[in-house]
Amino acid sequence: MQLSIIVPVYNMAADQKLEYCLNSLVNQTIQDYEIIAVDDASTDHSLEILHRFEQENPEKIRVLALKENHRQGGAKNAGLKVARGEFIGFMDSDDWAAPDMYEKLLKRAEETGADMVGCDCCMTDHHGMEIGQVIKTVREEQTGALGDSQYKSMIMDAGFLVVKIYRRYMFMDPPLYFPEHMFYEDNAIGAELLLRAKRYEYVREPLYYYYQHTGSTVHVVTEERCRDRMEAMRIMLGLARESGSLEKYPDEVEFHFINLFYQNTLFSYMQGAQKKKLSFLKALAKEMQDTFPDFRENLYYLKRVNQEERMFMELLTKSAAAFLFYYRLKNFARGLRGGGRT
Repeated sequence: MQLSIIVPVYNMAADQKLEYCLNSLVNQTIQDYEIIAVDDASTDHSLEILHRFEQENPEKIRVLALKENHRQGGAKNAGLKVARGEFIGFMDSDDWAAPDMYEKLLKRAEETGADMVGCDCCMTDHHGMEIGQVIKTVREEQTGALGDSQYKSMIMDAGFLVVKIYRRYMFMDPPLYFPEHMFYEDNAIGAELLLRAKRYEYVREPLYYYYQHTGSTVHVVTEERCRDRMEAMRIMLGLARESGSLEKYPDEVEFHFINLFYQNTLFSYMQGAQKKKLSFLKALAKEMQDTFPDFRENLYYLKRVNQEERMFMELLTKSAAAFLFYYRLKNFARGLRGGGRT
C-alpha cells in the first residue's frame, strides 16, 4: 500500500466539517491508499458519521474508536500502530485536501526518491476549493539531499506536520510516538521527526486547506494550553539530548526552545489568558533561565526576535512584577493611540 492518511477526530460533526474533510479524502485521485479515521471518544455524532463513511467506502476507510479521550497525540498514535502504507500522512478533521494532493506528493517522492515531501497550504474561512491566503510552508534551502545546513533550518522552521507525507521508517525505526493527553503534540516530536529524513522535496502548490473558524484550537489560549506547550518543548529537548541533535546543533535547538517554550508561550499567554498570574510568569522565566542560562547570547535570538520583545523577555527574568506593570502600561498607551499587539 502506498499511503496511510491518519485523521484524528474529536467532536467535528457540526457544520459538516467532518463530512467535508472525509469527502476530500475519499475522492483523492490515487488508488492505493487507506484513510484511518480515529475517533477520540467524541461526545457528538462524529463517530456515527465516520461509520457511515466506512460503510460507504469500505475499501478506503478504517474507523478506530477510542473509549477514552487521548487528545490528538493519542489518536495519531493509534493510527500509526495499524497503518500499512509505505508513506504516512496526517489531516486535521476540520481541514481538507485538493483532489490531487496526495497523487502529487507521492509522484514527487517516486521521481526523486525523497522520504519526505511537502506542499503549501491555503488558509480559508469557508468550505471550497478557491485559493485564498497561501502559506509557504517550506523554505527552498531545506529541500534536496539533506545535510547540516538543511537540518539546522528545519529545526528552527519545521512548518506544518499535515502538509507532508513521510516514509514509514521515519516513525518506526526506532519508534517515535506523539505525547498523549496534551496539546501541541506536533511541537514535541516535530524536530526529531524531520531530522530522520534523508531527502526532502517540495510541491510548490497550495494543496492543503487549513480551515480557520472560531472553534479551532489555535484560537483558544488558556494557561493549561500554555503549560502543554512548555511540556512539549521539554519533550523536544529530551529527544534532542537522546538523539545527539542538541550536541550537534546546539544553537538551533536552543533557539527552537527559546522560540516556543519562552517567546511564543509568554506573548500568547499575555494576549489570550483571562487571568495573568505572577506565579506562572515567574516559573516560565525561571525554567528558561535554568535550562539555557546564556540564551540571550544565542545568535538566532538576537537576529530573529525583535528588540521590544527581547526587552520584555529579559525584564521578566529579572522581575515578573515589573514585567507585568510595563507590559500593561505599554498596551494601555498603544490602546490610546489605536495600536495593536506588543
